[in-house]
Amino acid sequence: MSSIRAIDLFCGTGGLSLGLQQADIEVVAGIDLEPRCKYPYEHNLNATFIESSVTDVTAETLNSLWGEGTLRLLAGCAPCQPFSSQRRGKDPSEDKNWRLLDEFGRLVRETRPDYVTMENVPRLARDLMFESFVRTLEATGYSVDYGVLYGPDFGLPQKRRRLVLVGGLEGKPRLPQPTHSPEQYVTVQSAIGDLPPLVSGQHDPQDPLHYARRLSPMNLRRARHSKPGGTWKDWPAELKLPCQLRDVNANFGAFYGRMRLDEPSPTITTQPYNTGAGRFTHPTQDRGLTLREAAILQGFPNDFIFTGPDEKITLASVGRLIGNAVPPVFGEAVGRVFRRELTD
Repeated sequence: MSSIRAIDLFCGTGGLSLGLQQADIEVVAGIDLEPRCKYPYEHNLNATFIESSVTDVTAETLNSLWGEGTLRLLAGCAPCQPFSSQRRGKDPSEDKNWRLLDEFGRLVRETRPDYVTMENVPRLARDLMFESFVRTLEATGYSVDYGVLYGPDFGLPQKRRRLVLVGGLEGKPRLPQPTHSPEQYVTVQSAIGDLPPLVSGQHDPQDPLHYARRLSPMNLRRARHSKPGGTWKDWPAELKLPCQLRDVNANFGAFYGRMRLDEPSPTITTQPYNTGAGRFTHPTQDRGLTLREAAILQGFPNDFIFTGPDEKITLASVGRLIGNAVPPVFGEAVGRVFRRELTD
């Protein structure tokens, strides 16, 4: 069977690359502007990390990395902040990352890899920038399919929805089909239920990422009054925030919420350790999620390393690496699509 070599643009800490490797695709390099991604990418994936803006990447560089004699895959997840639901109401064109999808299209035109895949937030599908990207691929000769995939359908213990695109110069690759029915969804319990229990402020001596951020006395009381799947309306009045007291219909339901044990988690963001940033209170313990729990819910193996041996672990920096990552299950799913193309 012919081999496929992949290059991962905007690779981050390597979630998409890890998934491609799990589908038996050789990942030769990842490219990203964030220097903190270098160690976890190279350590966990044994692939080359290139610290660079995609705007500075040339066709010659990519062709040299791919080499000769194999099929070539160009993958990437352009920064999604311009199109994130958390920026709803703002003009995406005001964000400095808005044009990076155009740069992805430029590299596709200049190198014409055999396969292309892209992942991003669902909202991007309604933007003219995405329409332009699809037109670029089709004008370059690619058959394209895209749509929104739901993480639990592919074994992710998280209710994450992502826009995924697959394209090929030969054949007609199609989006992957679900591998899990609702009855088979991976729950929070099955994903992180076997980790050592912690109280607020406690560290696991065996894993520096398994650390529970210390809650203030007030937030600890809020956590104790939070019901799985409930809202702040379950709290007594003295625990409610001023904005909640002013408007009982205020839509702050997820903030300070406790997740449920018997279903996939809510979407993991860059602050899963912060109970005030979403429904990130542990299902049975009165604390926020640890970085290790967040990484596992994002689909990373429980031994994935995010920092170098001499690098200080901070909640903010590692939280961003985890929250901004592509869950590996999406990479594995699209990787298997391209592997099947070789046998059809």
